Amino acid sequence: MKKQQLQETIDFLRLKGITTPEVGIVLGTGLGKLVAEIEIEKEIAYSDIPNFPVATVEFHSGKLIYGILSGKKVVVMAGRFHLYEGYNPWEVTYGIRTMHGLGIKNLLVSNAAGAINLNYKKGDLMLIDDHINLQGSSPLAFQGASDFGTIFADMLAPYSKEINAKITTIAKAHNIPLHQGVYASVLGPQLETRAEYRMLQILETDAVGMSTVPEVIVAKQLNLPCAAISVLTDECDPKNLQPVDIAEIIAIAGTAEPKMIVLFKEVLKQL
Repeated sequence: MKKQQLQETIDFLRLKGITTPEVGIVLGTGLGKLVAEIEIEKEIAYSDIPNFPVATVEFHSGKLIYGILSGKKVVVMAGRFHLYEGYNPWEVTYGIRTMHGLGIKNLLVSNAAGAINLNYKKGDLMLIDDHINLQGSSPLAFQGASDFGTIFADMLAPYSKEINAKITTIAKAHNIPLHQGVYASVLGPQLETRAEYRMLQILETDAVGMSTVPEVIVAKQLNLPCAAISVLTDECDPKNLQPVDIAEIIAIAGTAEPKMIVLFKEVLKQL
């Protein structure tokens, strides 16, 4: 049933002209400016795509964009899905399975995250090297999941060492400070308590967010190499915690985003 549903979506998008994407990109909260850099060929609202979930978060636009970026054919999810919106793990990762079905060979993911590592500051970028899934679910835990590949996906290296090495080299060449660290994914949507931030420090996580991990797990099942960058939008110091201002988080994401765009555009040339 799920396979048939997915095929309907892929067939519809191919008929609309999304035929040969090489790289898939997922844009996180407040990180939509990359779209302005794309030579757009097709732009389709999620609400017009059969079986596709619809982004409900106000700062996610909810469009699938197809075009050329850095000489590569890309398909971009401008707006992603989260478990906290009430979606199930299959729906949250539906876009990844769709882009893979359309033919992408690599996946680039971005998110906005909170800095748990107190050496990291808001406005910094972090290349995700590993993750901890604290969402209490898996996008591979459903009946028929083995139709898409092994459900026992090997998570030894969920993030492509090759792509990460390229991004690290590019960051150095462009003098862009780039941390590498562990990302913890929580359910949300509420922010964490001081006790939860202390727990995350004990777990040796460097950043925390509410996305990305389900998408990466599915990419792993599909043998799809991926890399992910977090834009750190707030500092999560349990001893000096300030009330969270979502507007400020979006603003910081916007000011840090140009650095991320450089990294994505440059690594695309090498994929």
